[in-house]
Amino acid sequence: MQNQSKDPLHGITLQKIVETLVDHYGFDTLGELIPIKCFQSNPSIKSSLTFLRKTDWARKKVEDLYVKSLPKFSNL
Repeated sequence: MQNQSKDPLHGITLQKIVETLVDHYGFDTLGELIPIKCFQSNPSIKSSLTFLRKTDWARKKVEDLYVKSLPKFSNL
């Protein structure tokens, strides 16, 4: 029997998190849920990842939304 992590983010990359949130919510809604410039002004996956990798508080908000939204994602 393997010891599996109870952390829902274990093994999930930031890119996968952002792509999943964008696929589910779209950038418009994501920018409303997490009001940060990388989601509101000329958003892209690449620019969002660049910002989130440098900004811990914003990454935490994205990760928290992902965990909160997990039950809504049917394709995970």
